[in-house]
Amino acid sequence: MIMWSILAMTVLVFLSRYLFLEPKLPLRLNPAAQRLLAYSSPAVLTAIWAPIVFMPEKQLWLAPSNPYLIGAIAAALLAWKTKNVLLTTIVSMVLFLCLKLL
Repeated sequence: MIMWSILAMTVLVFLSRYLFLEPKLPLRLNPAAQRLLAYSSPAVLTAIWAPIVFMPEKQLWLAPSNPYLIGAIAAALLAWKTKNVLLTTIVSMVLFLCLKLL
């Protein structure tokens, strides 16, 4: 049963991507739908990282001792200032690791 579910989800994801990415298919989205879909990636990423950063212990934790919050703020500032993904990733991960181990 689990294998059939995985297979069905694989087919569904592949087909949904293929229909929109294959240039030979006549399927085109109107500009309003394209503009609406531009917000889907940030929305999904926010839904993933926000609970991790703000609620690592299953309740709201906005204290300065929250290593997830400090790491996220550092990563956001580094990404904004340097626009370097590798530097941002390495520095924020090292900072988070140091804060988590202390």
